[in-house]
Amino acid sequence: MSFLQFITQHYYEIAAIILFVIGFMGLLLHKNLVKKIIGLNIMDTAIYLFVASRGYVFGRMAPIMGDPSIPANTETYINPLPTGLMLTGIVVSVSVTAVSLALVQRLYKKYHTVNLDEILLLVKKEVKT
Repeated sequence: MSFLQFITQHYYEIAAIILFVIGFMGLLLHKNLVKKIIGLNIMDTAIYLFVASRGYVFGRMAPIMGDPSIPANTETYINPLPTGLMLTGIVVSVSVTAVSLALVQRLYKKYHTVNLDEILLLVKKEVKT
């Protein structure tokens, strides 16, 4: 298999890996807490794309839309478990994002900044006094 064939057959997985790296670098390199949350969301999205792309098999049908004339076996249907797990993950991700943004909002009200380094310095000053 040539490199070009590999890319054309696995472009969803490659896109997911690129998105994950972008999100991870955003999480590591930015000091702004809101940008860190955005990076975490990009990483989540990359994981959902990767698992969903690996869970889909070309040529198979969804189990709820099956033709009754086709005999029911595992070779004709797609496994619905990855899709269900991804829907659950999306709900959890939205909840984590909401709680994280609420915490950042509280930190901003108290310290008047969303820069992580500045917040840590202000917390150290509070602890010493």
